[in-house]
This record gives sequence, C-alpha cells and structure tokens, in this order.
Amino acid sequence: MKQTKKIVKATIIGLFMLLLTSCGDHSKTSTKQTEKVNMVKKSNPIIYFEIPVNDIDRAIKFYQTVFQFDFDKEIIDNNEMALFPFFDENSGISGALAKGAIYKPTKDGVVIYFKTENIDKTLQLATLNGGQILYPKTDNGIGLVAEFEDTEGNRIALYQSKE
Repeated sequence: MKQTKKIVKATIIGLFMLLLTSCGDHSKTSTKQTEKVNMVKKSNPIIYFEIPVNDIDRAIKFYQTVFQFDFDKEIIDNNEMALFPFFDENSGISGALAKGAIYKPTKDGVVIYFKTENIDKTLQLATLNGGQILYPKTDNGIGLVAEFEDTEGNRIALYQSKE
C-alpha cells in the first residue's frame, strides 16, 4: 500500500513538473499552427448570413425590387431559403432569406450592411415597397449609412462609399 502511494505521488509530481516546464514556451509552436493563424488573419471572418423572414415570397419581392437581386429558392434542412447571388470571382459574402421555425425576424439582433451606389434611391425603394426608415442617411466620415426595417421586421443597413 505504501509502495502504491509512493508511485502515485511520484507520477503526479512528474506530470506536474512536465506541465510547468511546457507552459508558456511558445517557441515550440509548430509551423503548421503559425500558418493557420496567419491564414485566418488574411481572410475576412464572416462568410455567410441568413435573414429571417415570415413570408419568403413577400421578402423575395421586396429585396428584388429594392436591390435588383435574383434569388435561387432551395429547401435546406426543411427550411425555405432564397439564396442571394454569389460569384466566386467577386469579393464579399453572400447569404439567404430564410423561413422556418428557427428563424425569427428582429430589429434587435445582428445588422447586415448592404452596399449601394445610391443610398437615397435605395431608401426610397425600400419605403415605397413596405419598408420603414429607422436611421436616416448619415455621413459617418468614411461614407453614408442608413437603416430601414424590411417587410419582415428586420433592421437592415445600407452603406454608400464616398466617391
């Protein structure tokens, strides 16, 4: 019994010493780990978004009219999706309008910014097609921004760069 306690105690002390000597030694970071960290730093972290909707056809009509987007309708995991355009050769991200039990439109969550060439025209189209302005056109120093509520109850933002 005493022998077993000595072995357990020696093992614990050995493991503790190994742990102490390996803590904080970042020179042992592998090249592969460093490359992975650098790759993450070089790419944009957001790759996809979903905008919750109650009526997929109404939402498609709204976004087609306001932004002139074409959509591809799909059923994904029993949810109705209308996929925004995506082109591999272009920068930026894409996403979908999403209808299903897990999707709840809200003005209180994440805000998606859509780039526009003419923020006044886009705001006008949004309001003429059932949207409401939540935050009027404002110069933020690097461009123009505004926010509106879409037909589904989501807060959507616009950005127009200064030219």
